[in-house]
This record gives sequence, structure tokens and C-alpha cells, in this order.
Amino acid sequence: MTLEVYLARHGETEWSVSGQHTGVTDIPLTRRGEAKAAALGRTLAGITFDAVYSSPMQRARRTAELAGFDDPQVTPLLQEVDYGHYEGLTSQQIHELDPDWEVYKDGCPDGESPAQIYARAQAFIQLVARHGDARVIAFAHGHILRAVAVAWIDADLRVATGLQLDVATLNILRDADRGRVVALWNAS
Repeated sequence: MTLEVYLARHGETEWSVSGQHTGVTDIPLTRRGEAKAAALGRTLAGITFDAVYSSPMQRARRTAELAGFDDPQVTPLLQEVDYGHYEGLTSQQIHELDPDWEVYKDGCPDGESPAQIYARAQAFIQLVARHGDARVIAFAHGHILRAVAVAWIDADLRVATGLQLDVATLNILRDADRGRVVALWNAS
């Protein structure tokens, strides 16, 4: 066995429906989000994990719980990007303020910089790498999970801009003969 890292994005929230950037605002899942989290659990049924991690935010922890993982190790490394002044705004609203804005290029005023986002992603990879040959799962958020994926393959953070990641989806990172790979992306 090699190291395999499953990444699960949390279920739907009111702000994910409206397109609002949700970093530090701790909001619950919608009913549909809870149903999709439970469906994610059915997809994962029968797979044994050596470690389970979660963001401290209730939307990630509740997704883990509904997926069948009642006691994940909570780590701030999986917290969503701190959007600073952009918290609660949609991309359209942000682009009215800054037409060329990209979170992975520009960061967020009074929030996280791209270097800080990438450093957290790398730190999470170092954390899971300590497990050696193992299978781990992490429940977290769209922007930080994209950052983890590109850090896994040692790509530039801006590559993450091109990765679609829907709510309640599953992704798998794996050590392979040719190096680290993204083996599955945005699967529901």
C-alpha cells in the first residue's frame, strides 16, 4: 500500500448556493447538503481509513459525521481560506471591486495571502505524510482543498484556479510509481 489521501468537500450551505465566499463564517449545511453528505458516506462505506481529519467549521465536521465519521481529528490546516474583506461576497461583487482578482494570485484584503494558503496546504500534506503507507480522509472546503491538491503534485498555486470542485464531492490523491498524482477529482 502507498499513501492515499481522500479529500471530501463539505455539503451544500446557503452561501454555496448563493455563491458567497464562506471562509470564517460558520454556517450549517442545508437539508440538501445533509442528504448529499449522507450519500457521500454511502460511497465511502466499506473503505477503511487510518486517519480522519476535518476543518474546525461545522459544515465540514457535519459532513464528516453524516458520512459516518463521528470523531475526526480537527485541524486548522483545513480551515477555508480567510477571505478578509471579501467574506460573504460573491465573485461578481468582488470583481466589481477588482476586475482581475483571483484568490490564488491576489489573496484577500485583510485575509490570507497566496503564500499563506499554499503554506497551509503544504503543512497538511506533511501532516498526512507522517502516516506513511496509509489511507486518510479529510473533510474541508473548496479553496483549501484545491490548494492541497496542487501542493500534492508540487504545482504552482495558480493551477488551482482551473480545478472545479463541487460540494459533497470526493477526490483522491495518491503516491504512484511516477510520483504523486491526482487519481480522482470532483466525483460524486
